[in-house]
Amino acid sequence: MTTDFVVITTIYSLKQEDNRLARRRKRKSRRRQEGRRILEHIPQYSIESGEDKPVTAARKFIQAEGILPPALLLVKRNEHTTDRYFWAEKGLFGAQYVEENHFLFPSLRVLESPTAQEAVAVASN
Repeated sequence: MTTDFVVITTIYSLKQEDNRLARRRKRKSRRRQEGRRILEHIPQYSIESGEDKPVTAARKFIQAEGILPPALLLVKRNEHTTDRYFWAEKGLFGAQYVEENHFLFPSLRVLESPTAQEAVAVASN
């Protein structure tokens, strides 16, 4: 009975190893990478949420400090989690949404490099 147990656990561990080797890296979206690069150039504010929910803490901080858009707020929820928000003319958005859809925000269009736009124009022709 002990030999059966050893054989079964060995087979199981080999299957787990195969699964680990077969895992592929997550594909990184070019659009999101470009959005992340653009967001690096705007002012960032780090705050702690305290007793409030993270979005409420971000809104209170914007109101108290009179922050003008565009801005990125990093709200620390606890020691492990930080929520990211983008303060735009139209309101407060999740930073991940803004990274993926940065072209929808007029305040970020100014920050885009003209060489990147030219390269896209040449590639599309």
